Parts: sequence; structure tokens; C-alpha cells
Amino acid sequence: MSENVMIEKASGEKEAFDATKLKNSLKRAGTRDELADTILAEILPNLHEGMHTKEIYRRAFALLRKRKHSNAARYSLKKAIMELGPTGYPFEHFVAQVLASKGFDITVGEILQGKCVTHEVDVVATHNNTQYLVECKYYNSQGKYANVRVPLYVRSRVNDIIEFREKLPQYKETRFYGWVVTNTRFTDDALNYGRCAGLHMLSWDLPKNQSLKDLVEKAKVFPVTILTQLSKKEKENLLEQNIVLCRQLRDKADEILPAMGWKATKIKQMLKELDELLED
Repeated sequence: MSENVMIEKASGEKEAFDATKLKNSLKRAGTRDELADTILAEILPNLHEGMHTKEIYRRAFALLRKRKHSNAARYSLKKAIMELGPTGYPFEHFVAQVLASKGFDITVGEILQGKCVTHEVDVVATHNNTQYLVECKYYNSQGKYANVRVPLYVRSRVNDIIEFREKLPQYKETRFYGWVVTNTRFTDDALNYGRCAGLHMLSWDLPKNQSLKDLVEKAKVFPVTILTQLSKKEKENLLEQNIVLCRQLRDKADEILPAMGWKATKIKQMLKELDELLED
């Protein structure tokens, strides 16, 4: 039985395969019950002891992609964010746009004076009389977690900036907070320290209902790396042009897609995938 099959996670841990968990991940991507059940029925007979979650994902993605590109794209969100690398720079812009979708005024890569030294802050997010100093911790592979050194480092930098800014007249009524965002997860020590130290901690699946994946899906702030019809090279070229979001590509599609040498038929297919992602 599938529930007795032990599979291997990206972290190297073993766990019993959970068909409900896989079905829920498919449904979260917009897949209807009927199609999710069909994909499960095709995957279950091929499960075997020690099978890696990456292989299960690849099979589910391939089956989904045959049926509907936009569902397959949403299903690949976690992997797509990891493809924003190899540097963390596109991820910082991506996080900034996620926060902008929640009503924050944002700046990226700003140099701020602290009491002791200057600091480059990944994202400064401001709303009303509150300002968040955001550190983005990006990983381009699964199984890597942000450890306790990350919030320790962020807390000291944020404190230095706050000590300087809170004495400036223009920030007299402003409240300051540190915020740590990662596209994977925090270790238990990192999470416990960060919360105890008053930092906002945002990871792939925490806080519940307000995690990174929740915020992205609710606001439809999808990275271009999610698109199923782009090659790796095409994704890299778009990122080099600072086209980080599907929304940006859709807005400039008439200019960008023909410049990529695409024929009208392929452009039409891409526009359909973009529209389904952004309008579902």
C-alpha cells in the first residue's frame, strides 16, 4: 500500500508517502479534483521504497503539464523561486514586489546609516508610520535551512540602524522592525531566536496562512521562472533584463516575446499561460 512506502525528502529525512498531501498540493495549484485523482492514479503504481520527493514532483509536474500549463506552473512555484538565482538579487526584487502587493512602499538595496556603520538593506518596506528593514535569505536548492546565525546577524544590523534613525526628526513617530524572509525554512533555533528577539520571520510555509507561498498565491505575484514554456536560457535572459514577474512580462509581451524570436503560435500559447496564471 502507498501509505506504507517510505520516501526520502530533500533534507535526507524519511517519511511515509501521503497521497492526501500530494493531492492537496495539486489542488492548491488550481487542479480540479478529477484531474488530481487521475494524476495520483498514474503515480501510485510507480512508487517504491526510498523514492525521492524530487522524482515524485517531476512525475506529477510532467503529467500536469500535459493537461494544463498554468496549473503545472503554479505547482512548480517553490522550484521556480529557487531558479531566481544564482545570486539573491532577483529574489530581493521578488520579495519587494510581494510586499508591494500588500500595500507597502518599497525600495531595494538601500544603503542606510547606522549608529556605528552603514548597512545595505535588501528591502525597506514602509506603511503609514511603520518601517520594516528586510533581510532576504535566498537558497537555490532544497534541504537548506536558514540557521540561527541569520536572525542573530539581522538583529544586530537592525538595532544599529534603529539607534540612528529613531533620533532623526523625520522618524519621530515611526516604529521600526526587522524582518527576515527565506524561500526555504528556518531551523528551530533560528525561528525561536527570531521570534524572541522581535523579528518578523517569513519562510516558505510560515506563518500559517501568511507564509511566502500564501502571499505569492493570493496576490498572484508569480516569478517568470514559473512559466512552463520558457527554457532555462530564456528565463536567465529575462532576469538579466530585470523582468522578474509574470505580470511584468505580460505588460511588455508585445515587445519582449517577438524579440526572443518566437513565432506567433508560440507567443499565443505563452499569452494564454500568462493570462490563466494572472486571471484565475
